Amino acid sequence: MKETKWAMRPSRVLEKMRGGGVALCTKLNLGDSRVAEMAAMSGFDCIWTDMEHVPNDWSAVERQILAAKAYNVDIVVRVARGSYSDLVKPLEMDATGIMVPHIMSLADAQSVVRQTKFHPLGRRPVDGGNADGAFCKIDFLDYLQQANEQRFNILQIEDPEPMDELEEILALPGLDMIFFGPGDFSQGIGAPGRFDHPALLEARRRIAERAAVHGKFAGTVGGTGNWDELVDLGYSFISVGADVVGLGQYFSQLVGDISHNKQKRPGGLYEGR
Repeated sequence: MKETKWAMRPSRVLEKMRGGGVALCTKLNLGDSRVAEMAAMSGFDCIWTDMEHVPNDWSAVERQILAAKAYNVDIVVRVARGSYSDLVKPLEMDATGIMVPHIMSLADAQSVVRQTKFHPLGRRPVDGGNADGAFCKIDFLDYLQQANEQRFNILQIEDPEPMDELEEILALPGLDMIFFGPGDFSQGIGAPGRFDHPALLEARRRIAERAAVHGKFAGTVGGTGNWDELVDLGYSFISVGADVVGLGQYFSQLVGDISHNKQKRPGGLYEGR
């Protein structure tokens, strides 16, 4: 019987972006794997699940990764800033990428790349005995090469401070994607919520433009209203919507519709009949 040649699952996002396309992502705050499965069934290229702001545990994230993989959908884990284990653990669980928030300097970016890429790009600690290495079924050297090629890091620029070293950050070998976060950036420039602020718009434009010059991908958050604008700027990874927003709007609509119907009844009150 011929032995199976095991290989890492290719990244749908990287294939699409390397081919000149734009990858569509959505964000999950909820830790339920069924929500991840619903998003994956809907046609997104990628799901972004969060551990920076959300109290999800590793078991919940692992189930979301399995749900996404079942539909050949990539999943990105935004990590909490902690030790190197917080960076590599999602990758070893076979998340397709990690997003690292609040990169504040070139030195910070260098440290993240070093810890998330194998030789010759970095010094990520090697195991191979987890889901991403097919539980030691992928050859050691193949594992290192495939992980560097089919798994990606996303470094978030969401503060004004690292903009002074943007060129040097983007030039780093082993950096896959830079991601502009407008919410925190607006706060950082002293204009919270002013998403039309000239300094914010300039940073958004410059990040996409300079990423292209350095051969790196640019990502950000967007919506149906500014999708074309972001694509024209050069963004090839755009996250649209969030589970909590969708559910919140749906629940509010239900209550609003019922309240409206109650007002139309004689007497204006629902009598339970």
